[in-house]
Amino acid sequence: MLYHLLYPLHTAFSAFNVFRYITFRTIYAVLTAFLICFVLGPWVIRRLQRMQVGQYIREDGPQSHHQKAGTPTMGGSLIIFAVALSTLLWADLTNAYIWIVLSALLGFGTIGFVDDYLMQVKKRSKGLSARGKLVLQTVLALLIGWWVVCQQGFNTQVTMPFFKDISPDLGWWYIPFAAFVIVGASNAVNLTDGLDGLAIGPVIIAAGTYMIFAYVAGHIRMADYLQIHYVVGSGELTIFCGALVGAGLGFLWFNAYPAQVFMGDVGSLSMGAALGTLAVVTKQEIVLALVGGLFVIEALSVIFQVGFFKMTKGRRIFRMAPLHHHFELKGWPEPKVIVRFWIIAIALALLSMSTLKLR
Repeated sequence: MLYHLLYPLHTAFSAFNVFRYITFRTIYAVLTAFLICFVLGPWVIRRLQRMQVGQYIREDGPQSHHQKAGTPTMGGSLIIFAVALSTLLWADLTNAYIWIVLSALLGFGTIGFVDDYLMQVKKRSKGLSARGKLVLQTVLALLIGWWVVCQQGFNTQVTMPFFKDISPDLGWWYIPFAAFVIVGASNAVNLTDGLDGLAIGPVIIAAGTYMIFAYVAGHIRMADYLQIHYVVGSGELTIFCGALVGAGLGFLWFNAYPAQVFMGDVGSLSMGAALGTLAVVTKQEIVLALVGGLFVIEALSVIFQVGFFKMTKGRRIFRMAPLHHHFELKGWPEPKVIVRFWIIAIALALLSMSTLKLR
C-alpha cells in the first residue's frame, strides 16, 4: 500500500526512490510487524483473559506444566494480523506470490482458529477431529499448489540440494507434492509448539533463512550465479518473510519463558503453512527439511513413538512425545530444552544456506 502510494512520487522527490528497493521495504516490514505485536500484545492478552481462553494442560505431561493451566492461548491471531498488515503496507500488491502466501497464512490460520475456538471457547475437549482438520488442510494446500503452478514462468521441477543437475520435473504431480510440503510443514510446527517460545524461535530462524532464499531466487543475476531456479517475482516475498520475522520477535516478547500467552493452533498451523508455501515458491522445497529440521525431528518423534507403541503393544521409544517432553521428563529444565533446540535450529539453518554454494 505504501509502496503504491509513495514510490510514484520519486519522479518529483528523489528520496522516495528508496521504496523501489526490496531490502529497504523488508527492513521496515520487520519493524512494523514487531511494533504491531509489541504494542497490541498486552491488549490482546487482557482480551483473551477476559474471554477465559486458557490453555488446557495434558494430565500425563510433565508436572511442571500444570502451573501453566489457564494461560491465554490463541495469541497466534496477533501474529497473523501483524504479518498481514505489515506485508500489505510494504509489499508490491500486484505480485501474485504475495497473495498466495498470505492466503496460505490466513487459510490455515482460519482452520487453527476454528479448532482453538471449539476447544477453548466452546469447551469441546478435542476441537476439530484430526481427520476433519487434515481434510481441510489438504484441500486448501491443493488449491494453493494449483495457484502456484498456474503462475506464468513457474516450473514444476523439484530442486535437489547439493545437486545442480538433478531436478526432476513432476508436471501436474507437482500440485500434490506442494500440498504435501505445505501440510507437512503446518503440522510439524504445530507439534513443536509445546514449550514457552519453543516453536516461535525456530519459525523466526526459518523465516529469516527463506528471506535470503526468496531474495536470491527473485534476483536473476544472483540466481544465475548460484545456479538455482530463477522465479520471476519471488523476490517480493522477502518482505513477507521479514514481516514474519518481526511479528515472531514481537510475539516472543510475551511468549518467552514464562509465557504470558501461547500461540495456539491458529498460530502454529498458519506459520507452518506459510513456511511450506515459501519453500514451494522459492524452489527450495526439499531444503525445508533442513531449514525446519527441528520441526521434522519433533514430528518424526511422534510418528515413531505412535508406530512403535502399536507394533509392540505398549512399549515406547521416548519417555514422551514430542521429543521436547522426553528431555523434560529426563530432568532438563524447560529453558534449557528451549535454548538448546534453538541452537539446533540455527545450526540447521546455516547448513541449509550452504546448499546455495555446495552444488
